[in-house]
Amino acid sequence: MSGHSKWSTIKRKKAVVDAKRGAIFTKIIREITVAARLGGGDPFANPRLRIAINKAKENNMPNENIDRAVKKGTGELEGVTYEEVRYEGYGAGGVAIIADCLTDNRNRTTPEIRKIFSRNGGNLGETGSVAYLFDYKGMIIIEGGQATEDEILELLLEHDIEDVKTEDGNIIVTTSPSSYSAVLDLLKSKNYKLVLNEITYIPKTTVTLDEHKAAQCLRLIQQLEDLDDVQNVYSNYDIADDVMAKISEEE
Repeated sequence: MSGHSKWSTIKRKKAVVDAKRGAIFTKIIREITVAARLGGGDPFANPRLRIAINKAKENNMPNENIDRAVKKGTGELEGVTYEEVRYEGYGAGGVAIIADCLTDNRNRTTPEIRKIFSRNGGNLGETGSVAYLFDYKGMIIIEGGQATEDEILELLLEHDIEDVKTEDGNIIVTTSPSSYSAVLDLLKSKNYKLVLNEITYIPKTTVTLDEHKAAQCLRLIQQLEDLDDVQNVYSNYDIADDVMAKISEEE
């Protein structure tokens, strides 16, 4: 993905999260509960739970909320059972979109997802229809001005990192999912300020959109992200900075 489009995407995603702190709590609590149910309540023995708890703490979630979600997952407290469901489809301009959900009622979620795709110029596809267009990787973005690319590379030399590169002044570290937590812990121990850290789906190729299709695509993604059942949305759109700026002005 080209630098400007990736950075615009990240900034947009961060703004959405910052503006909807209450909604993000709901999504994190579901993830903690499911992670604890599948892998146990010990975050040191359950990488998925550890990542979810770290995300909760980064978003200033109270410890009691975290503990309650873990106990609901392990069965110590009564709670809702969530099912993991993935939806794949295409947005305007042929953009590939993945929506990962945790739902207590697939019969409610599926029609909602299908409606969002259809009313925004997209269509819901079959399982596996777009997932092959993405790689599952850890991504950590270090705020610029704290270190050089070479210094970060040297620090992480003994870890399973796949790429270190500079984009818009920030340093982007890409890892395998299995080495993500160790790399993140090391960077945090050195007190680096991070712009973003997550295990995510990175597109192998991108689709460039004009202003009209970009607006449609972003509207579709926004509506998906607004659903409580939707945990994460991934896409391979490429929107130039000037087009993104125009769309932002019109909103």
